[in-house]
Amino acid sequence: MEVWLLTTEDNPYNPFDDFDHWLSFDVTKGYFTCERLASFAHTSDSLSEEENNEEIKDAIKRLIEIGVVDKYGHEGRYKIVRKEL
Repeated sequence: MEVWLLTTEDNPYNPFDDFDHWLSFDVTKGYFTCERLASFAHTSDSLSEEENNEEIKDAIKRLIEIGVVDKYGHEGRYKIVRKEL
């Protein structure tokens, strides 16, 4: 199964490999990617792992279309980081 995570183009850290640094960079910039993704993804304990993964992928696609703005009002771009599990 391929799992997707969302990051910004300017974040030098891979959320799969170095989540703590990735998150620190993300929050410091004011992106709050985890919170934004959680508000778009309709995951549930009643869904299977595959169904939840598809919900996350759909939310990631929507956020990529919308884009991101940092705490200073600068626009940025999201990108997908993929990993096969």
